[in-house]
This record gives sequence, structure tokens and C-alpha cells, in this order.
Amino acid sequence: MPDNDPSQIDTSRPHPARMWNYWIGGKDHYPIDQEVGDQVAAAFPSVGDIARHSRVCLGRMVRHLAAEEGIRQFIDIGTGLPTHDNTHEVAQRVAPSARIVYVDNDPLVLLHARALLASHPEGRTDYIECDVRDPGRILAEAARTLDFTEPIGLIMFGIMGNVVDDDEAYTIVRRLLDALPPGSFMAFNDGTGVLDKEGREEAIRVASEQGSTPYVARTPEQIAGFFAGLELLEPGVVSTSRWRPEAAPFGPPPEVDATCGLARKP
Repeated sequence: MPDNDPSQIDTSRPHPARMWNYWIGGKDHYPIDQEVGDQVAAAFPSVGDIARHSRVCLGRMVRHLAAEEGIRQFIDIGTGLPTHDNTHEVAQRVAPSARIVYVDNDPLVLLHARALLASHPEGRTDYIECDVRDPGRILAEAARTLDFTEPIGLIMFGIMGNVVDDDEAYTIVRRLLDALPPGSFMAFNDGTGVLDKEGREEAIRVASEQGSTPYVARTPEQIAGFFAGLELLEPGVVSTSRWRPEAAPFGPPPEVDATCGLARKP
């Protein structure tokens, strides 16, 4: 449990970022997050695997963007609580001068933002406390740190499921992408309900009844729609565990109920 407990943090209701932190083995969560997190996991046992595979997939995509595509600027929306291999750590390991803007709306993430701002001296990081539903403010504040005439890597991992209206979700992503220059990239990942539809639906019901943020699990085809007009990198829109996994002697990892992709803006 965190050492500090600012009055603006409601410790009686679970929060997705804190439950996610619990599922990946972090320590920055409250008893309610663990309690509801356990209830969600009982209904949807693979949620922990999804969380862990999503985290390592994020690292692979950021590393590819920095090392292979020359991206030196990133906007990470829906950052979540600091853990190992945060976006700036992965990017600056490749390119110390990389600049990263983190965005989240959980006051506990703000409390821990100093860990997200521990930039390499040659680079820079910033943090914006803002909801993804306000892309105009995100873009305006990100411009304090990033140069919007140069390519940017937009990171949207596990965030758009919290925008339950499809039209609103697609509009938000399009608004963000329209502001980025050609040569920019979007890394996108979100939960599905393909492998265990009943379990996912029950998990969403349990979390919502306990006061967590509403969530919708879109199909892989719906997630592919977020990439409209972009150039997808191989292997395309796939199960999160299957996006360029590290070589292993036992073959490719099993699929998980989450879908991702990485694409370039032409």
C-alpha cells in the first residue's frame, strides 16, 4: 500500500490503474483494489497473464520505435502506476535524448509521477493529469515538451476500453492522430473477449458493481478499426502475446484475450 494517502484519492473504490498494478505484482494499490482484483481474477483467470503480456509487449514496441524507427518523442496515454521498464526507461536506454509525456487521470499516478519524471539527463519527461476524453488539452500540454513537427510515438495501452461508446472512442483516437506529423506511430493494445467471453463479461460486471470505471471489451476487428488510414507493421493486429515475442525454445507463447498492433502514419 502506498505510504501517502492524499485526500483526493478515494480508497473505498477500486481503480483500473491500481488493480492493474496488483495483477502485475506491484505494490501501489489499496485493499479495495486487491479485493476487487481477486474477484475479477476469479471470474476471468487470465487477467493476470493479460496484464503481464501487455507490459512486456509495450516494452517491445517502444524499443522497436526507438531502435528501429528512430522515434525520439512519445506520448503515453493511460500510463498507469510506475513499474519496471516504464516507457521513458525503455526509450532512453536506446536513445538517451528521447522525450516522453505521460498522461493519466488517477491521482495516485500523480503522487508517484516523480518516478516517471526520472529522465536521463540528455532527455526529458513530463506528466499531464488528464482524461483521455480531453484530447485537445492533452495535445496542447504535450506541446510544451514535444515538437509536433517531428514524428511522435503515440502509446495507447489498455486505455480505450474505458471509453465505452465506440464512436467517441474512434473520434478521440482520430483527433490525436490527426495532430501528429507524418512518420509518427501508434502502439495500441486493449482487452478482448474472444477466448473467454463469459469470463470477461462477468469480470466487467463485478468491477463495475464495485465502483470501478466502466469497461468494454471490443473484438479484434473493432480494435483493428482504430488503425484506419495507418500502415500496420508486421505481424499486424494480433493477440498481444504474439506481437514479435522473444524467441523461446518452446515455441510462440499462447494467445491472450487482448489485441494489439503498431502502425505508422503515412
